[in-house]
Amino acid sequence: MSPDARIEALGLTLPPPPAPIATYVPFVIEGNLMFLSGQGPREADGTLRTGKVGADVGIERAYDDARLTGLNLLAVTQAALGDLSRVKRIVKLLGMVNAVPDFGAHPKVINGCSDLLIAVFGEEGRHARSAVGFGSLPDNITVEIEAVVAIRP
Repeated sequence: MSPDARIEALGLTLPPPPAPIATYVPFVIEGNLMFLSGQGPREADGTLRTGKVGADVGIERAYDDARLTGLNLLAVTQAALGDLSRVKRIVKLLGMVNAVPDFGAHPKVINGCSDLLIAVFGEEGRHARSAVGFGSLPDNITVEIEAVVAIRP
């Protein structure tokens, strides 16, 4: 099954790719690797999901925010490659969680993105990953995730 068919089977729709909020590009392709700039939990209408995980945002909501962030990463990938079938595999994620200092469940939050990528790409969606906490993130978003993707020509 193609990644697009899997997205449809999951009942999901890719949002428009978010525009950069500062001086950077959303992706860079070097050889057979694509480096995706950090994305956050932006709704299709542009609304950001914000808050501090472990204070005003619980793990379940933060997991959903990481899943939404994964959809935004897929939207940028689709725009960059024209076809998600060009993804050979997801290589690496860096997941950043806007969390209170004593929060320790960062991996459970970033699983929202990881689980989505595995559902869309199967075994090629399994990846190396870091999940870490930060004292703040841009615009007070709950999570930010960047990715490295191996691509087919």
